Formats: sequence, C-alpha cells, structure tokens
Amino acid sequence: MACFVVPGVEAIVTTIVTKELEKKEQKEMELNLEKGANVSELQKERFSAKLKKLNYLLYGGSGLLAFEHLWHGEIEPFFPFLTAARNPLDIPEVLHEMSTVGVGMAVLVTAAWGVMTYVSSKMEKTATEAVKEK
Repeated sequence: MACFVVPGVEAIVTTIVTKELEKKEQKEMELNLEKGANVSELQKERFSAKLKKLNYLLYGGSGLLAFEHLWHGEIEPFFPFLTAARNPLDIPEVLHEMSTVGVGMAVLVTAAWGVMTYVSSKMEKTATEAVKEK
C-alpha cells in the first residue's frame, strides 16, 4: 500500500543532506588546495559521494515499489492517491504498513549501504597505506 513512502522520504532527506555536504566539502577542498594539501588526501572518495549512492538505492527501490503498487491498482492519479486511504477506517492499516514494512525496508537498505561504505573505506585506507609504503 504505502510502504514505498518511508524510503522515499528518507531519500529526499538524504538528498538535502548530500547537497549541503557537497558545498561544505567543496569549500574544504579549495582551502586544502590553497594550503598545498597532499594529492592522495584529495583523491579519497568524499562522504557526499558515498551518501549519493544511498540516495540512488533509496530512490530506485521506492520508485520500483511505487510502480508495482501503481501496476496493481493500489495507487490512483487522484486524491487520496492510495486506494486503501479511501476509507478513513483503513488509515490505521496504511500507517501500520508504513511503520513496519516501510521502516524495515529503509533500515535494511541503509544498513546494507553502511556495510558497503565501511568495506570500501577500509579498502581505500589499505590502498592508501600501500601507496605510502612505496
């Protein structure tokens, strides 16, 4: 019914955070270049780029789920948009699905991204140390 809404809202929030981080990281990079920073430090993948990957995962997942719900007739092009929300007595069921399935999906996707980010950071750190040893 409405499980795709929670990851979609998370995607919107992380997009806003990503945009702000990009601005901040750009300013920091310009300051570091002026100070003559080490090139290997500037080549590291910025956190905003990693966060952008989470955005892609969340937008893609919620978009596919929304399409699936549209395909099965659970979403309408007119208010209240969700067929389950036509009857006010069904709204608790919609909220329950959002709070269980939607939150569960958002947490699972974010956790998978977190593990992926952690592993890539460790690999990046190992590669940087190997270059410094040479």
